[in-house]
Amino acid sequence: MDEFYVHTATVEMFLGQSGYGEDKFAPPVAVPCFADGARKLVRGGDGAQIVSESTLYTYPIYAPLFASDSRVTLNGAESRVIKLATLDSGALDLPDHIAINLT
Repeated sequence: MDEFYVHTATVEMFLGQSGYGEDKFAPPVAVPCFADGARKLVRGGDGAQIVSESTLYTYPIYAPLFASDSRVTLNGAESRVIKLATLDSGALDLPDHIAINLT
């Protein structure tokens, strides 16, 4: 899958808010990925429909970094994680990956 992941995104995992209401993030981590810029309608964690401006695909080991509201920077554009989907091939033994919908 290395040849498929031609982009690199910087992910700062959302840690919550400070006592002053400011968002707190973990240090940035560079993640190899494939970025699909197609806009689509997705459901957020609360079930509301949200327009996703792009979707990232990468290895499942990076899933913990992509908590809801984590900050993702790709090609200078900053966005937030709407939701993550784990795409597991099961018994087919195909490459497993995750899909991350971004604002």
